[in-house]
Amino acid sequence: MVNRSFLMITYKLFGHLDKLSGVKKSHALNCYLSLMKYAWRKNNYECGLRYSTIAKDTNLSRITVRRTIDTLCKMNIISTKRGRSGKSYKINPLFLKTEQDGSILYTSDNKMYKKDHSNVKKRSLLEEHYNNINKDNKNSKITNIILDCNGSKEESISKLKLLTTPELLKGIELKDNPWYCKLALEEKESEGKGKVFVDPQIIVNSLKKISKESNFAYKKKKEFNIRNNIKPWEKNNK
Repeated sequence: MVNRSFLMITYKLFGHLDKLSGVKKSHALNCYLSLMKYAWRKNNYECGLRYSTIAKDTNLSRITVRRTIDTLCKMNIISTKRGRSGKSYKINPLFLKTEQDGSILYTSDNKMYKKDHSNVKKRSLLEEHYNNINKDNKNSKITNIILDCNGSKEESISKLKLLTTPELLKGIELKDNPWYCKLALEEKESEGKGKVFVDPQIIVNSLKKISKESNFAYKKKKEFNIRNNIKPWEKNNK
């Protein structure tokens, strides 16, 4: 094999990396593919690389590359060997073998396949509901919002959640694009969680106080009382 037109990654390796959380998995994949770029079969899937080379390939910092390489070693995906010219890396052949064992092969009979495709039918039905926009009711505020967004789900939901809860509930009841209404309601609820709402009366009282203290006559009267040590509230209590 003189050249390669793709970099190989097996489902076994991809599943093994599920043990990592967040961006750690993407960093591991990037660094692994960088190693595979140089670890050819004719070299027994072994290569000598500097951190700077991997950093250039992956656009990650050298520190992130070093940590990720350590993670790949701990997960037994690669092994390292220090030589005169630096470190060399060897890919674990367990993650390179053609998956011919029925327990590993990614087919409809495989457990991993069934797990990954268990909700495909649900997803396709949900997509169908999203794409089937009810365009019949041109007088509907909900329909017009969705049409104005040119079918963009994210934009439609972000605008629909600005409607009142009763409006969205009525849309669900009347089957006026109910899937969009349900998602808009969910977003409204999630945004409302953890928020502490101020009593409206407190807001009204604060506004009245601001209006009162900005009044010219009130300010003059207050200054006069302060200069003459007059305390009106004491008179009111007598």
